[in-house]
Amino acid sequence: MLLSLFVVTNLCSSHCIAFNRLRIRIGGSLQDQVLYNVGNLKSPCHPFRKMKHGLFGFSKGCLQMKRWDELNHFFNATSVMLTFGLNALYGRHKIKGSLWGGEWDSSNAQDFIKYSISKGYQIDSWEYGNELSGNGVGAHVHADRYGKDLIHLKKIIKELYRGSQFEPSLVAPGGFFNQQWFTKLLQVSGSNVLDAISHHIYNLGAGSDPKLVSKILDPNHLNKVANTFINLARTVQTHGPWSSAWVGESGGAYNSGGPHVSDTFVNSFWYLDQLGMASKYHTKVYCRQTLIGGNYGLLNATTYVPNPDYYRQEIDISNLFYVLMVLNSALLWHRLMGKVVLAVGSDASPFLRSYAHCSKGRIGVTLLVINLSDQAKFITDVQNSMNNNIRLATEQQNISRKSFSRSLKNTASGAEIEASSDEYSYREEYHLTSKNGYLQTQTMVLNGIPLELTSTGNIPRLDPIRVNVKSPISITPLSIAFVVFPDFVAPACR
Repeated sequence: MLLSLFVVTNLCSSHCIAFNRLRIRIGGSLQDQVLYNVGNLKSPCHPFRKMKHGLFGFSKGCLQMKRWDELNHFFNATSVMLTFGLNALYGRHKIKGSLWGGEWDSSNAQDFIKYSISKGYQIDSWEYGNELSGNGVGAHVHADRYGKDLIHLKKIIKELYRGSQFEPSLVAPGGFFNQQWFTKLLQVSGSNVLDAISHHIYNLGAGSDPKLVSKILDPNHLNKVANTFINLARTVQTHGPWSSAWVGESGGAYNSGGPHVSDTFVNSFWYLDQLGMASKYHTKVYCRQTLIGGNYGLLNATTYVPNPDYYRQEIDISNLFYVLMVLNSALLWHRLMGKVVLAVGSDASPFLRSYAHCSKGRIGVTLLVINLSDQAKFITDVQNSMNNNIRLATEQQNISRKSFSRSLKNTASGAEIEASSDEYSYREEYHLTSKNGYLQTQTMVLNGIPLELTSTGNIPRLDPIRVNVKSPISITPLSIAFVVFPDFVAPACR
């Protein structure tokens, strides 16, 4: 989508700047059909066109250097961290079915990297290929061949960046996790070649599924993807400890997400749970599909106004990727959750999800609590236990839903007065709910106040309410809360 946008507006730029250091990944389904119109290109460089027997129904397409220059002007102006996906099928041919073979022709990629260096473009990482692992999506390449390609590409990067102050990371394979294939890739490529091993997640299934909302609110369904995170972490630890795990692409539901689901408040439950779970299992970067485009974009493709998820994250769990409604939740995650993950123990219902990190840029701890239940209100006390663990003592109350906005305003007014005499007697709470109780709204409500752009197009203030630290935390049905404890003592956070 970014490659085809003619103009990136000031509004889009301001949303990227709000993250301070936003990671954007350029890549995707047609990545391995892109030619770079630079150097001694061996074939004509034409725009993409529909082609019946082409990969994904398209011909090869061209990235003109004028367009690349325009994009980098935008990236530089917004301090974006860029991950660029290179074509891993150039020079190859289809052998049988979806299997591609032959030698990778690195000449076009090398000329493109050389051009980018000559222009002073800051590329944080080069990613090799898209969804070619295992049986692939549309096409696949054997792991041993892929590993040898990575050795070759790493040499190119080192040679071209010799003498530079910064050398971009090498990332691969950007596909769905297949333990045998990923293990072979790390074994063949060897030590210190692959800096990050990236995989894709679409654990909600098809965007057209009429049960999509039910899946998002089902804790058992959300738990299923944990095995992918666990097995990848073990694979990296055993066969590639020099590398780190990235989620290179995740949109929840594939085929452009679910209409009136992926771009609404209810998707925040899936997204924030994903960020918490990915962090728990040592994921360093999480790339959200997508910044603009489909039903799961962080920004509306026409107006560039943030969808609810915008206010939730960073785009990189130390730096996460496609973000801006994701932008609402994304932004809170980005501002509040630090890099150090803390264990959380709880005897609560599985419908109450909880994650904790050291707070970002300050002392203390930040707790993320997600209530998937449409009936239960949870009253929670937070306790510090042994070994840096956080313990939640929780009481469940089944209630009929009432005005969360009214009750929050009452809580806030009393808490501000009570906390004023002692700067460490309070905690900060950010309660996220849907507007008028409609889960598929595109307006997120923070502490009873709808989050909407200001009259000048800026991101609204994301202010917490201050609550007496000794009082229990109240999590209403179908709501999300970030809770910051400024004086919580956790040795891991020092």
